[in-house]
Amino acid sequence: MTRIGVLSDTHAYLDERIFEHFKECDEIWHAGDIGSLKVVQKLAAFKPLRAVHGNVDGGSLRGNYPEFLSFECEQVSVLLTHIGGYPGRYWPEAKRKIIELRPDLFVCGHSHILKVQFDQTFNMLCVNPGAAGLEGFHQVRTLLRFEIDGKNIQNLEVIEMPKHH
Repeated sequence: MTRIGVLSDTHAYLDERIFEHFKECDEIWHAGDIGSLKVVQKLAAFKPLRAVHGNVDGGSLRGNYPEFLSFECEQVSVLLTHIGGYPGRYWPEAKRKIIELRPDLFVCGHSHILKVQFDQTFNMLCVNPGAAGLEGFHQVRTLLRFEIDGKNIQNLEVIEMPKHH
């Protein structure tokens, strides 16, 4: 069993409470709009990190983290990106990747709206952890935690943090 912590849209702000929330996790996945190299350096020093760049990320973040990351976690195929959309309304580039790769789990960010939805068309779980940073219109900062056990994605938890420091 692998315990995963997922976050997105930190926009260069990393709340110290994230380390407490993700202390039991085996891996952290960041779905883009990282905002600064310090954020990924701190996360990667804490736990194994998988990350993609977002539309606000430039320079070294864009160079070190791809737009799309496809990988296996246990027996679940995962596609991680920043601008993804959601069932019925995927960003065209994300939809092409979904059709090509047929992931079991699609993880994206960008909207700052937490959403967990099963897509019947592609038979995959779509997950957006919302926004963990301070930038943007969201009123509550959110993270996700879940477990992957073989082919099962289970025990999904939403973590909410107040928008102020």
